[in-house]
Formats: sequence, structure tokens, C-alpha cells
Amino acid sequence: MLWWKALVLGVVEGVTEFLPISSTGHLILVSTLVDYPEPHRNTFDIFIQIGAILAVVWLYRSHLWGLVVRGPHDPRARSLLGKTIVAFLPSAALGFFFHQLIESHLFNPKVVAYALIGGGVVLLWVDRQVHQNLPQDIENVTWSQAMCVGLAQTLSLIPGVSRAGASIVGGLLAGLSRPVATQFSFYLSIPTLGAASLYSLFKARHTLVVDDVVALSIGFVAAFVSAAIVVEGFIHFVQRHTFFVFAWYRVVIGLVVLVSLV
Repeated sequence: MLWWKALVLGVVEGVTEFLPISSTGHLILVSTLVDYPEPHRNTFDIFIQIGAILAVVWLYRSHLWGLVVRGPHDPRARSLLGKTIVAFLPSAALGFFFHQLIESHLFNPKVVAYALIGGGVVLLWVDRQVHQNLPQDIENVTWSQAMCVGLAQTLSLIPGVSRAGASIVGGLLAGLSRPVATQFSFYLSIPTLGAASLYSLFKARHTLVVDDVVALSIGFVAAFVSAAIVVEGFIHFVQRHTFFVFAWYRVVIGLVVLVSLV
């Protein structure tokens, strides 16, 4: 009954990818629980990640298309596109050279648990440093702030750290407001996850088989729908609330995993 496992993992990917709680960590843990077939995991993970990315593109399609159209004659639009690419480069470079090494040594529940707990503590501390009345327009992000976000995102190569969590923390430390740090994290996910997915899909092209079409389709749709719901709700949430609940969730889940491993 592979379809229900695909559905569960698709929802897990969509719900966790853009929240600061680590989608990779949750997929490692949940995949172990549902026992998704290992030979099919890599290809399946790629498809559900693509589904989640497309949800962001769909939700922000008007602004993203506007940036592309305005780019040739509007310095602000061109600048934001450039800053997003600059923020993407550090993790792209490290991921390209060290992905296999990281996957071989760090992709296990214990590392995920420690990363969840450590990331939760850091998120709690950083969130308290946020000042009021910070700029609320993503097009006001500076080059130095974009680079700070990009450097912070490199930590997400460690499973359990969370790409969203690392980039949001980087944005907060650089002086962005919660909503702007969150939206910039969403935009940064497009080249980051898009490039990683396409590269992984190219490498795994020989493993694609017709028998996997149903599971891949279910996972893709589940990730797209759940990500769209979560992203829209999350951006409204951070306009009125802190990241307190997500930080403590990370700590609790990390402790539960450590206890279960004893």
C-alpha cells in the first residue's frame, strides 16, 4: 500500500518545508516510521520537494512575475532578484561539493534530534532580539542582509537544522522583521530547492520507473496543497506572533527522538 505512505510523506514535506522545524529531519523520522521503500526514496523526495516549491511560486506568482517584468527598467526589482541569487550561492556551492559526505555521515535520527534541539534554542534566543518598527517591504532588503541570510542557510545542509529556520534566523540577525525574513526565506527557497531538485532528478533519471507514477503523483499533489496552505497561513501568523511555538516544538520533538533512541 505505497500510496498512503506517499500521501503521508507528501503532507509532511508540504507542512514542514517552509516552517522553521526542518523538513529533512521530519522526512527522515517519518520515513522510518512508515517504512517507505529505500530504493524509491531519493526519487520520491525530489518530486515532493518540487511540489512544495511550486506552491510558493503559485502563491507569489503576481509579485514574482512583476519582478521579472520590472527587472529590465526598475533597479529595485532587479536588485531583489540579484540579492536572492547572491543568498543562494553559498549553500549551492557547499551542497555541490559536500552533499554526499553530509548524507553519508549525518543523515540519521540522532543528528536530527540534536540539530532540532540546538536550532530551537537558537531560534528562541534570536527571536527575542527582534526590534519593533523594522522595514516591512521585502524590496528593502540590503545586499549585506541577503548575504547574511545566504551564509546562515548553509547550516541547513545539516539535517534537522531547517533551511527555513536557518534563513529566517539569518534574516532576523541581519535586522529584518519577522514577516520580511520569512518572505525572503520563501523566495530564497525557489532557486535553492529548485536547483537541488533538478540536479538530484538528473542524477536519479535512470531510477525512474512507470510503476512509481501513482506514488510520485500522490506525493507531489499532497506536498503542493499542504505547502500552499501552510505558507499562506504562516506569513499571516508571523505578522502578529513570534516563533516561540516553533522553537519549543523543535526542542520537544528532539528530546522525544533522543529518548526513543535510548
